[in-house]
Amino acid sequence: MKEKNIIISGGGTGGHVYPALAVGQKLQAIDPNLQVIYVGSHRSIEKSIMASYRVRFIPMKIEGIKGKGLKSLRPLFLLPFSFVKSLTFLIRLRPDLVIGAGGYSSGPIVLLAAWLRIPTLILEQNLNPGFTNKLLLPWVRKAVVSFRDSLPFFRGKGVFIGNPVREEFYNLRALPRNGKLTLLIFGGSQGSTFLNKAIVSTLPLLQREKENLAAFHQTGEKDFEWVKNSYEELGFSDVVISPYFFDMANYFQKSDLVISRAGATTIAELIVAQKASLLIPFAKATGNHQTWNARQLEKVRGAEVILEEEFTPRILAERIIYFLKNREKIREMEKNLAALKTEEAAAKIAHLCFELMEAKA
Repeated sequence: MKEKNIIISGGGTGGHVYPALAVGQKLQAIDPNLQVIYVGSHRSIEKSIMASYRVRFIPMKIEGIKGKGLKSLRPLFLLPFSFVKSLTFLIRLRPDLVIGAGGYSSGPIVLLAAWLRIPTLILEQNLNPGFTNKLLLPWVRKAVVSFRDSLPFFRGKGVFIGNPVREEFYNLRALPRNGKLTLLIFGGSQGSTFLNKAIVSTLPLLQREKENLAAFHQTGEKDFEWVKNSYEELGFSDVVISPYFFDMANYFQKSDLVISRAGATTIAELIVAQKASLLIPFAKATGNHQTWNARQLEKVRGAEVILEEEFTPRILAERIIYFLKNREKIREMEKNLAALKTEEAAAKIAHLCFELMEAKA
């Protein structure tokens, strides 16, 4: 009997990589003999994440096109090579299923798989479908959506299951607090210069409360040194600063309030972990999808949203001090997120995968 192979493609950011890993891990937990091959981009953060999970990963030279203007010439030049390489993978690996986990790198291989009549499935993490998934929709068998309100976009192919989140986020437990308000600050897997500058500009307004605050701050590689120096110069000592936190669930567990962007996987992790947050959506996100994502949490009063164009250091400082003085509001927000929580999304997606493979057989 032929050993079953599944290709999971998608990446460029942790927001696509982590859902792919969550589904892949669940598939192999159900069938340990299943071979899962991940295909993604050459971005260093993606390679690092995949290496840390010790999975079979094939990087491909491909870049996003949407919203790049004249800069899209290079991605367009690379696109034919991506199609050729994807076809080579499909012929060599003969997968029983190809999953697109979102992002530009999933486009060529999922489209070619559909044309070759290999069962295909796409994962849509955002409320409004992304550019690549819109293009793939006519060709794929099924599309898993993270929000019930996304179903109308997918014209009968959508299945509402939720965004697959790593198992460790489901298993968080409340830790004893030391009286300080502990903040977890991050701008996605690549970091956010806007968010880093926003936090640093807010620190002088928090001077009087610095003994009552602690922080874990993921900066991204390029901003790490100056952000670290800024905390030191302003006398904030109870902080952990790093370019990247690989064990993000651990930092979720140790924090009281998250201050972050509103990428789809971040939103899903906040919901599953039931963590209160202050969200500052990336204003230039394609289709303004981060604001749409953040509003879903705001709607159930599980998060507060500060738009970039409305941001001032004083607004952020006031909200941090408010939560420092009103901890019961954090607990209320945590409870409110239960309305959006879906259970065992990765397991349900894995079972759908097996159904699609059996239907082909």
